[in-house]
Amino acid sequence: MTVRYELHDKLETPETASEKPRRNVLQAMLRGAGNRCMNCGKGKVFDGFLQPHYACSVCGEEFHHHRADDAPPYFTITIVGHIIVPGLLAVEVLWHPALWIHMSLWVPLTLILSLSLLRPIKGALIGLQWALYMHGFDPDAEDDTPPIPVPSERVT
Repeated sequence: MTVRYELHDKLETPETASEKPRRNVLQAMLRGAGNRCMNCGKGKVFDGFLQPHYACSVCGEEFHHHRADDAPPYFTITIVGHIIVPGLLAVEVLWHPALWIHMSLWVPLTLILSLSLLRPIKGALIGLQWALYMHGFDPDAEDDTPPIPVPSERVT
């Protein structure tokens, strides 16, 4: 079987999208993890523990359209598991403590690590989305949120 490509000199190249300025990914993720606006570094990202502000109070950069979804809990579970499980196994092999000692040590440590890492991880993911122009952070993209159905279109 032979494949032959024909090249045409008069092919028009499609217009490329407008060049957006490159954003520093590491800086945006660190700012997001530190609860600071990815754009200006001064405003706060979060309104509550995990609820982001609609927009930055200093520069006006919008945060409401981020799509972190289930990624922050997933990464938190992965990180905490990689810390707790080896620690638990090492303590068990070295000292063979009673079960109540394991429970009093590892359950609180797991909760503390999970709650202390969840917010910075979510902030870092919002920063990553901002730096890479993902979802609503791209000014040239169409709205990717699903339309709200009109009450007459709802199925009961």
